[in-house]
Amino acid sequence: MGLGPILTTTLGEARQEADAARRAVAKGVNPIDARRLARVGGNTFGDVADDLIHSIQSEWKNQKHRHQWNQSLEVDAAALRPLDVDKISTDDVLDVLKPLWTTKQETASRCRGRIERVLDAAKAKGLRTGDNPARWKGHLAVLLPKRQKLTRGHHAAMPFGEIAAFMDLLKARPALAARALELTILTACRTGEVIGAKIPEFDLARALWVIPAERMKGKTEHRVPLNAAALALVTQLLVENDESGATSDYLFADQSGQKPISNMAMNMLMRRMGQLTYTVHGFRSTFRDWAGEGTDHPREIIEAALAHVVGSEVERAYRRGDALEKRRLLMADWANYCGQYD
Repeated sequence: MGLGPILTTTLGEARQEADAARRAVAKGVNPIDARRLARVGGNTFGDVADDLIHSIQSEWKNQKHRHQWNQSLEVDAAALRPLDVDKISTDDVLDVLKPLWTTKQETASRCRGRIERVLDAAKAKGLRTGDNPARWKGHLAVLLPKRQKLTRGHHAAMPFGEIAAFMDLLKARPALAARALELTILTACRTGEVIGAKIPEFDLARALWVIPAERMKGKTEHRVPLNAAALALVTQLLVENDESGATSDYLFADQSGQKPISNMAMNMLMRRMGQLTYTVHGFRSTFRDWAGEGTDHPREIIEAALAHVVGSEVERAYRRGDALEKRRLLMADWANYCGQYD
């Protein structure tokens, strides 16, 4: 590796360059590659940010994460993109964060974290030295106002006394989103679990729906007992799929057949039905309120039906089963209460 023109580079400068190259090698960075990247302009914040997004995208679960990272690093932090990554200062980071901090603290906080990661990546590549100006603890934490605690409201839930009348209206709707919402209510499952349901997950002979761990929020396989109403609904959907010649694995496939219907489809259906007060996710609360206030089913069975983690790690280790048969009774009672006469 050359350290500069022999006629214009002093011995001291050459030694400094050599020391810097050795430090880069010690960190696993090829100093020749780092210098080449700098020469072609690859040392701006935007260059490093784009390279980071490309290298870590495999760890994201869906396109939503890519959109969020692009929003933070291309839009919110747009002022940093043309700057040399080794010249970015605390003031530069604050100029990006301050306009967001008082009005969109969650957005600003995520943006800060992503800026910090880009600058850490630049340091790992040997493109900058020194402390990270986007670091929170002991740095930006003393320069920006404390974040206000988020007040998260509950999802608006329909009172369980109204569910039977609502189900009658829902059954009269012809849309596929209506069938998805029916199954959501009858099984007390989450939106993503229902719209992402694949036909091989259903065992009609055993009246069972097995949702694989990778599709569950808690990353644990969830067995859902299908009450008679849910079983009849799934069976009818499969018959209709066969009659139409559909080949998609998705139970609720969109028109392309390549992916499920939108996760907003059920919410839009609720709007068209004039149910602007309630949310789809709120039906899980409707089920929980009914089960807790209107039945004698044990709390742990109710929580298991909702795929909630109950008890300490030790308790869960000794409770190996998932109380499937007890949950069958609970879900049969729920279908009956919903007017589906299980």
